[in-house]
Amino acid sequence: MRPTHLDEEHELIRSSLREFLEAEIAPELPAADREPMSKAEAIEYQKLLGDLGIGPGDVEGDGFADPLTYAVTSEEISRIWPSLNVTLNMSFPTVFARYAGEETRAALGDKLDDGSCIGCMAVTEPDGGSDTRNPATTAEKEGDEYVIDGEKTWVSNAPIADMALVVAHDEALGQRDFFIVDCVTNDVETRELHKLGWNGSPTGQMFFDEVRVHEDDKLMNAVTEMVASGESDITDNEMFRTQNPLNAMFSYMRTGMAAMSVGIMQAAYEDALRYAKQREVFGGPIGGHQLVQEKLYEIRAGLETGRLLTYETARKVAEGDPEARLYSSLAKGWVCETSVDVTDTALQIHGGNGLSEEYPLERYYRDARTMTVPDGTTDIQKLVVGKELTGESAYT
Repeated sequence: MRPTHLDEEHELIRSSLREFLEAEIAPELPAADREPMSKAEAIEYQKLLGDLGIGPGDVEGDGFADPLTYAVTSEEISRIWPSLNVTLNMSFPTVFARYAGEETRAALGDKLDDGSCIGCMAVTEPDGGSDTRNPATTAEKEGDEYVIDGEKTWVSNAPIADMALVVAHDEALGQRDFFIVDCVTNDVETRELHKLGWNGSPTGQMFFDEVRVHEDDKLMNAVTEMVASGESDITDNEMFRTQNPLNAMFSYMRTGMAAMSVGIMQAAYEDALRYAKQREVFGGPIGGHQLVQEKLYEIRAGLETGRLLTYETARKVAEGDPEARLYSSLAKGWVCETSVDVTDTALQIHGGNGLSEEYPLERYYRDARTMTVPDGTTDIQKLVVGKELTGESAYT
């Protein structure tokens, strides 16, 4: 069923992308998901999808500009391989790198021009968890530079990133800020981390030891330059013109996370329905059993309601709706949690085969369970929604 906010162009993007993914990416699975992709592999995937106008590899336009297209592509890529979508979407900060300080632009320019620049968002800290408002990582002003010291963890793309968007405490202003850090010329140490799901996507810790960045590398300065240039399609979005750019960015990312979960649910639904029709016990297909039909009902209901909420959220983000922040947290929390239930039920339909690595159900479940933690845990999303509804903050 086509969500009401999508037009024929969006559906054309969906169908052409699905055809590409099934032909070029699906045959590589599950082997490709058993280990984190290398930097060379990530660049190859990024450029292939960039040729389709998707993600940071799109050098002709802004592969992240339209939230509805972003949701469609996140859903379709995640239907096949969520790890690939994580690697692409976590490069979102590269859209700001063209408008950073002169030295950073010089260091990253060639990579930005050929679609090979890989980015990451360095937010979470070992002792901070969800407390992103009070980072221990510091940015000390020295002349026209900032000196960044600190440690980040659970950073997608960290081991292969060319640039990072780093949350740090501006010591001079006494507040949190974001800094664009060039990892090509700066000595940023990383350590790879292994996790339950998204196994094909590299994740790691980042260590910043007196890393120097120019004051023009502050995110707000880059956003101001981006808006003034009029060159980036992403600034056509109302949220970037009328709201805090940080909130706009998080709303984008959380909408993409919800769309990823829809893609995972779609894959689980297709496999569960196919298995229910083909698997025969007690003289007939298990799809004829009442309890299996009940499970299919639950799966389809979760899929369709999750998709509708996700695309309503994408519409609100695209239009700069005042409720976009509320909806993005609502979708990220609810749809990601629903995907855990859906994949669990789909796995149950497969019985013992659902536990086997010869079937993709165990991967769907692991990937879905992983969805509920990054970009703000479900508990944090509930608090964001609560604050938006009541005007009262339950956290500081």
